Amino acid sequence: MKKKAIPVIVALILIVILGVVVVGGYLLERFSYSDERMELSEYFGVEGDRLAIVLQDEVLEEQALVREGRCYLTLNQVQDLLNEAFYGDDGEQLLLFTTATDIIKTRYGEKQYENATGVIDTDYVICFQEGDQLYVAVDYVKQYANFSVQVFPYCVQIYNQWDERTEAPAIKATAVRVLGGIKSEILADVAEGEVLEILERMETWCKVKTSQSIIGYVENKHLGPESVVTEQPVTDYVPEEYTGISLPERVSLGWHSIGGVAGNQTLDSMVSGTTGMNVIAPTWFSMSDNDGNIRSFGSRDYVDKAHRYGLQVWGVLDNFNYANENDTSIDEYAVLSSTTKRQHLIDNVMAQAESLGLDGINLDFEQINSAVSNHYVQFLREMSVACRKAGVVLSIDNYVPFNFNSYYRLDIQGQVADYVIIMGYDEHWHGSGDPGSVASIGYVTGGLERTLEQVPAHKVVNALPFYTI
Repeated sequence: MKKKAIPVIVALILIVILGVVVVGGYLLERFSYSDERMELSEYFGVEGDRLAIVLQDEVLEEQALVREGRCYLTLNQVQDLLNEAFYGDDGEQLLLFTTATDIIKTRYGEKQYENATGVIDTDYVICFQEGDQLYVAVDYVKQYANFSVQVFPYCVQIYNQWDERTEAPAIKATAVRVLGGIKSEILADVAEGEVLEILERMETWCKVKTSQSIIGYVENKHLGPESVVTEQPVTDYVPEEYTGISLPERVSLGWHSIGGVAGNQTLDSMVSGTTGMNVIAPTWFSMSDNDGNIRSFGSRDYVDKAHRYGLQVWGVLDNFNYANENDTSIDEYAVLSSTTKRQHLIDNVMAQAESLGLDGINLDFEQINSAVSNHYVQFLREMSVACRKAGVVLSIDNYVPFNFNSYYRLDIQGQVADYVIIMGYDEHWHGSGDPGSVASIGYVTGGLERTLEQVPAHKVVNALPFYTI
């Protein structure tokens, strides 16, 4: 019997050993840490000369580019993330940056730029075009925007806001993993004592960011006590102050419709019987072609007489009167998207302002569509530089603001212009299809409230529907 039991016992022992091996293997497989790694190029989704952009603590879909050791962002990225005052003219191959008193220019592919002081050389290509994108060197942008930037092998870290961050040291060597789990692939090794930024703490894992801007997960048990660090903002760039002209009293303006040179003789009848008016705006200037030329009905005698009445004269430049009078069309995009034509238009207006002795320019550009918006805003920036240098008022007429016309950019107008005028009427007109008031109180007050969210109150002028015949 004993001899017969021995094989049974051996078999049972083998079964137990096999079970222990199987269970042990299962437990080992389940609870051991994976040493598989994910390539950072795969993690960031980059290849070749591309870099991921980490903005604050978020990896963006857009990517940066490295050329000759320099980091470049697209113009759109620069405008969206760093400073929207940069402007690209693809037709004339120019990158512009406009301040309160200067228009700084560089040509695509060049290593120098020009400002009011002259030509400045750099040791890198400032910008270049590749496909349909214009790339701008981060080093150049840093001259005109406050942000911090660090370039790593697979990503570029950018901070454009500063607050407080939470940090913790690793109390033992560990790894940052793609996801919160021991089987997740490793992104980076962490040495004992290395400090990690804590982005999110969960039950057993923390979402962290390394000093190389790699974002992943570390077990809580491997982290020491947290501390809060106050970030130091970058303040190297000090924007030039936009100075302006303000009348000592509220603006009480009347537009004077001038349909020809003979119309200047109606000034006396226009102002007779009026009280409190301190500005008159004759509709003298109108875009007359697609090259930046204007038609003018301006008269120095008119200006001198208006001054004797105690009135400032703000000559109106519009984009529609000449076209309507001559049954033609003006292509605002063709003019405003060209740096040469845009400057020619401004020069023509400013020459009139000087020869006529004008106190100000009033811009009345109507039915601008969203495709022209970026170029229209650049025109306003450049026009403000010219007016500021000449010491004349710049005022801009606008529709009552709504979402559908927000591309007129009242926020920028409030920065660059002396006065932003809201045409607080035309709630209902002959072609609107709905009967109603020209300007109900709710329409007017609502428009002003939305304007004041973007424009300083002392610059806002409300235009009321007072008509004369």
